[in-house]
Amino acid sequence: MRTFGFPEFLFILEAAKWTLALSAIAFIGGALLGLVMALARTSDNKPLRAAAVVYIQVFQGTPLLLQLFLIFFGAPILGLDINPWIAAGAALILNSAAFLAEIWRGCIEAVPAGQVEAAKALNLKYFARMRDVVLPQAFKIAVPPTVGYVVQIIKGTSLAAIIGFAEITRAGQIINNATFQPLYVFTSVAAIYFVICWPLSLLAARMERRQALATAR
Repeated sequence: MRTFGFPEFLFILEAAKWTLALSAIAFIGGALLGLVMALARTSDNKPLRAAAVVYIQVFQGTPLLLQLFLIFFGAPILGLDINPWIAAGAALILNSAAFLAEIWRGCIEAVPAGQVEAAKALNLKYFARMRDVVLPQAFKIAVPPTVGYVVQIIKGTSLAAIIGFAEITRAGQIINNATFQPLYVFTSVAAIYFVICWPLSLLAARMERRQALATAR
């Protein structure tokens, strides 16, 4: 039986690159889909709004773990060949999009109504109104909560260990099975997550304070 030491810690640490890669995929894909959902959620088209609401409620109202299981184990039933990378990426993108859509919807609606009314008075259509007037202002409001949500995405990648994706938590499970020293192993796993997430949490908090000060002036 092996003893937990530096080589074992290094094995877990090396898995962080897959955690970061999966987080990047989840954020980029979730951001693109989330923006579409946020725009649909705030559009003048009622069926489009209703479809966005259903999507958001389904993915916010069900656990991410269940979504992972449904994609990973459900795809082969439909005849699709799927691996942990694709399953984890798809589940995290769909889940992240639902939460980012609601964050950004709130930011869009936080833009002063007078700005929107002025754009309507200039006879700007919905997409022109969003592109030229609303979204540039909403972007400034959205940055702090979006950075804060990235922390949740990074931590959410740990659930991908359940389907065999080799990220930090999965690497910790492998080392624990070899050493039977869970205290050392999972303390190291927690420390690595903390080192990754803590700077982002500080950055989000700092942005929120700066935004609050700018609004108060």
